[in-house]
Amino acid sequence: MNPWATACLDWEARILGGRPLVPDLPLFTEEAAKALRVFRRLRIPDVIGQPTMAEACGEWYLPIVAAMFGSYDPDTHRRMIQEYFLLIPKKNSKSSNGGALMLTAVIVNRRPEAEFNLIAPTIQIANIAFRQAVNTIKLDAELEKLFQVQRHVRTITHRLTGATLQIKAADTDVITGGKAVGTMIDETHVFSKKSNAADIFVELRGALAARPDGFLFQTTTQSKDPPSGVFKSELQNARDVRDGLIDLPMLPVLYEFPESILEHDNWKKRRYWKVVNPNLGRSVDETFLENELMKAEREGQEQLILFASQHFNIEIGLRMRNDAWAGVRYWLQAADETITLETIIERCEVAVVGIDGGGLDDLLGLAVLGRDRETQEWLLWCRAWAHDDVFQQRKEIVAQLEDFIANGSLIRCEAPTQDVLEVADIVEQLFDAGLLPKENGVGFDPFGVSAMVDELAQRGIYTTERGGPVTAVSQGFRLSSAVWGMERKLKDGTLKHAGQPLMAWCVGNAKAEQKGNAVLITKQTAGKAKIDPLIAAFNAFSLMSRNPEAANGPSVYEERGVRMI
Repeated sequence: MNPWATACLDWEARILGGRPLVPDLPLFTEEAAKALRVFRRLRIPDVIGQPTMAEACGEWYLPIVAAMFGSYDPDTHRRMIQEYFLLIPKKNSKSSNGGALMLTAVIVNRRPEAEFNLIAPTIQIANIAFRQAVNTIKLDAELEKLFQVQRHVRTITHRLTGATLQIKAADTDVITGGKAVGTMIDETHVFSKKSNAADIFVELRGALAARPDGFLFQTTTQSKDPPSGVFKSELQNARDVRDGLIDLPMLPVLYEFPESILEHDNWKKRRYWKVVNPNLGRSVDETFLENELMKAEREGQEQLILFASQHFNIEIGLRMRNDAWAGVRYWLQAADETITLETIIERCEVAVVGIDGGGLDDLLGLAVLGRDRETQEWLLWCRAWAHDDVFQQRKEIVAQLEDFIANGSLIRCEAPTQDVLEVADIVEQLFDAGLLPKENGVGFDPFGVSAMVDELAQRGIYTTERGGPVTAVSQGFRLSSAVWGMERKLKDGTLKHAGQPLMAWCVGNAKAEQKGNAVLITKQTAGKAKIDPLIAAFNAFSLMSRNPEAANGPSVYEERGVRMI
């Protein structure tokens, strides 16, 4: 067995018992002790009395410091654990502890001219972090002699070794791997929204390949949105290492609730707050949490979920806001990942298609909705296409879109007509299988679909006016019956969907707006987030609600008999 394995299989018992989440490791004790002496001596400049870390730092953090520096082999100059991932709620001294840890790294470092980076999410936070580090140095006369401060470039230099600590802002500074011996990323979930975050992580890890004594330390709260992109993958890797599913030279320390506490909203009970807030009573004020929880509950579900994500590390799934579409409550329970386009063709007696899309900076959404010939359940499968314009003009959602590309629910178009041709291929496949109704089988938003109509016509699939299944589906308030109908069928379990992350995202983006007796769910009210595949699903639902029969199905009169009036 790997003596440096960092799996923590008893993490639930540890976190509930208030014990450290760092497993037992064969540390180099002298290295750990030296770093702890330095770390404990550093003072906190923005706390009344300016206490030392020994006086103010929570005991929970010291095993992390010991593991980071105690994993360094002074004979081979190799760090046995090179990556660290700390997930901790806000106000738990994440940044203060991290800044002190990075100063400690510069002080105990052995490599001449070593480069250390602390990457803050914004320039404001970078300036605060730099000021914190400088003021920490000012409080110790020996440290003032040891370090040179260059304010204009937010850099601190060790006068003897030439090692530097540079504090960078992810939103303004150029971030590269370079030759950094040590890098700390503050708020990975924010950093990961940079369009080139994945490439930067490759560079940072590439630096470790040439620096066996190096490290990458990530410290973050939960995301304010469903995890995506680099943050999603980094968090999953950390969980898999903790749970013993993979063995990497990474130490994961994840302050998150076990499932047993998340059930029935037990996390709201005060006795559980210390489970994920190890600094409760120090930098985390219990009265503050109580008041903020009360306010969040009064303001509604969206604010409550945001509060829970930031102060209790509860991962956001589907967004649930006051103005959310009611179907969001039942969406996850209706998932059936065995549903594919192929299974719909195999299982269903009839299928309809909904299509929705706008300009080049929108997604083109496709929804196939079939009716199971045995159970009569409605089975939904969706797909979307995106042109490069979306990635260039909607950079704030690029990370989510790349995740959907990876799981196959979104296609990035390489040619101007790729989306039109591939949607037509799917419609033609259903047409050839005899599943489309003679009328009202393919439903569009009436605007902006001429290219799709022309392509289908070239394949012999005509509009209703010309004796074919292609028809317009009125939008706006006229979709209300489909919106309400889908809510009901999701709740009663007679509509199943393929459980695609793309659709969960779209459902979470959907905002409902009451207009008289109607409800509107439109792109306009959804803002920059995308809901096109969901609108396509409503279009398909509207057609299926007309109780269609497949073009090659039995006549309704063969089954029910001829009624004479």
